[in-house]
Amino acid sequence: MKLLLSSMLLSVSLSAIAQSTVIATDGMVFNPTANHAHSEIAIIPEPVTVIKQEGHFILPQSILIHAPKSTELKQSITFLQERLGIPTGYFVSSTAAASTSANIKLVLTDRNDALIGSEGYHLQVTPQQITITANKPAGIFYGVQTLMQLLPKEIESKEEVKDIKWQIPCINITDYPRLGWRGLMFDVARHFFTKEEVKQYIDAMVRYKYNILHLHLTDDEGWRIEIKGYPKLTEVGAWNVKRVGTFGNFIPPKPDEPRNYGGFYTQEDLKELVAYAKDRFVNILPEVDVPGHSLAAIASYPELSCTPEAVNYKVRSGERIMDWSRGAPPLAMVDNTLCPANEKVYEFLDTVVAQVAKIFPFEYMHMGGDEAPHNYWEKNPQIAELMKRENLKTMAQVQGYFERRLEKIVAKHGKRFMAWDEVLEGGVSQSTAVMSWRDMKYGVEAAKNKHEVVMSPTQYAYLDYMQADEITEPKVYKGLRLSRTYEFDPVPEGVDPKYIKGGQGNLWTEQVYNIRQAEYMTWPRGFALAESVWSPKEKKNWKNFFSRTEQHFGRLDIAETKYAPSVYDPIFNVKRTADGKLLVTLSTEVEDLDIYYSFDNSFPDQFYPKYTEPLVVPIDANTLRVITYRGKKPIGRMMNMPVEELNKRAPIKK
Repeated sequence: MKLLLSSMLLSVSLSAIAQSTVIATDGMVFNPTANHAHSEIAIIPEPVTVIKQEGHFILPQSILIHAPKSTELKQSITFLQERLGIPTGYFVSSTAAASTSANIKLVLTDRNDALIGSEGYHLQVTPQQITITANKPAGIFYGVQTLMQLLPKEIESKEEVKDIKWQIPCINITDYPRLGWRGLMFDVARHFFTKEEVKQYIDAMVRYKYNILHLHLTDDEGWRIEIKGYPKLTEVGAWNVKRVGTFGNFIPPKPDEPRNYGGFYTQEDLKELVAYAKDRFVNILPEVDVPGHSLAAIASYPELSCTPEAVNYKVRSGERIMDWSRGAPPLAMVDNTLCPANEKVYEFLDTVVAQVAKIFPFEYMHMGGDEAPHNYWEKNPQIAELMKRENLKTMAQVQGYFERRLEKIVAKHGKRFMAWDEVLEGGVSQSTAVMSWRDMKYGVEAAKNKHEVVMSPTQYAYLDYMQADEITEPKVYKGLRLSRTYEFDPVPEGVDPKYIKGGQGNLWTEQVYNIRQAEYMTWPRGFALAESVWSPKEKKNWKNFFSRTEQHFGRLDIAETKYAPSVYDPIFNVKRTADGKLLVTLSTEVEDLDIYYSFDNSFPDQFYPKYTEPLVVPIDANTLRVITYRGKKPIGRMMNMPVEELNKRAPIKK
């Protein structure tokens, strides 16, 4: 029976949409909050409504796409032809003419469907045909992403796969995003990523309906964007000395070491990336981080600094340049700030903003503003004169002066000014859009003061943080597990939602040297963030989400996209008993796992002791090894916990 989805779903009340079980009159019950680890339906992010029907659509060997408005839908048609054609080996064609033999129909509505808005869609699969309906081309594209997730995981293959039954469950889906800003930030300044690698990152994010790529283009370690008239920015500022190990603690480079590690994008490169992203309904938000994080610019043009010693500065290679012992803002060991009292700085920024504005059509421009140290300003006579002239009382007000002048430059070139939440401290205009990173409370404060806000708080959305214990993960100063990321709600209670533009995950790359590690750090936490900004809040359910995540691990395997299996790794909690012995408690994020362990330097498997209660560490043991199993299958990584490390975590009280 053909369902008239639009009329049926328009009549469904919002309260009914929120219910966990949807029943189709001629179909079957589908509970989207149940654990359906073996279901054919594992969509991320979770759609608004899903109605499962009987039967399947079998993909024919000759696939015809009917798209009456084919010019407007060329991106989705091209995407379908590539994604369906390569793994199946089937012939995929398209037509704008009326066709009774079309297998897939892409329909832009003649009358606006208020329910789904500009990015939503209806997807209907019957045994005879697939139909995706939307108001706008973006909605069709997102419907196509959902369609791909309904096919067997082998559809992600980059080469033809034999002996697969290419079938799709019959289903009716109505879906639309919770929020308009669904972003990922990719730091290409700390380590340079090529144009092709950025495209690879875009390809992965659009599968999960992200629509903003925030490119962090400048920092102490590199200036990555060609600016005509300032050639040293890329001749000098784009290059440093390669070091590997623990970033921030590297040995300072010697004068004779070659500065040949890095790179930059020409303006034509960036225009190409903008076009590539646009074809996938992604806007690129450029970030030029000032006045702090500017050592690469200052090494190129020392006159932009307040500090005479800047003539000797070099682009940072990961050596220690900040003292964080007193918290933020840090104490600078070298002055990595542009000088707010120097008119040459504003001339420089006017040139930079003018050229960046022409490259990136997105309405916002991010100008940083975070972590600007003040200790060099405090002793600078130019800053003292500025404070006297402008009646500024504090260093925060000095930065506020800088930010307000910068905002006028950005507005002059037709863009909207966005910055990290520190800029609120020195006073900025209400038109400043705030990206809240330090804590949700700063975003709440900004929204209450009627600033537009994008939530990207460290406690949920920092993708550079460790995903499991530091004995396994690349060591960073904090951890952020998948289950914690999934708790992210970008629209907190007590805030007018109209000021929350959306949410974003941030991948800083101090410890990320290559695109494979960038993928590892992004996925699966990127799944959790995608669901937080797209799916209805009331649909959130950890067990359900993780069952879908596991199925998507299989998809990423076939797509050759790296991801972290850290969610399977045990969590260690250690304390001392009354008599001073080490007591180790183990737990997991995932409920249905068993933990096996050893203290005897051998490698445990399912025949070893199973963890059932806290472990007392034997007196002479030097290593606790643990591994997780699901049934008889190892699923986690072998973890080697030195007893020395356990002692550090639970020191003996003197």
